[in-house]
Amino acid sequence: MEPQQLDTILVVEDDREIQALIRDALGESGFKPAVAASGEEALDLLKANKGRYCALVADIVLPGRMSGWEVATMAREIDPEFPVLYVTGAHAHQWKLRGVANSGILTKPFATQELVSAVSRLLAAAH
Repeated sequence: MEPQQLDTILVVEDDREIQALIRDALGESGFKPAVAASGEEALDLLKANKGRYCALVADIVLPGRMSGWEVATMAREIDPEFPVLYVTGAHAHQWKLRGVANSGILTKPFATQELVSAVSRLLAAAH
């Protein structure tokens, strides 16, 4: 893994305003966000760039055939320790049942500092 890629966070979110909010918050905090608009796109990026991303921030409801739950499950098949943070407006109650182990969840709307803190905690726990 190249050193500059240790802080690249894969973000899968279909809402452009929330994409921009997450991208800006992570970028201003020293991370390098890479944004995908669908689960399929996120999974393609994960498979094509194994080892590039240090964490996944996934909206749960996404366009296409895959949900954020499924993207996270497949990301964990690639790397069983991959840090995952779910973001959702309405599905937080399903997290304990559907979320991958040792993941986090953030309910929309959230403050950008909450997002950065949640990602930082997940990364610290993974190392």
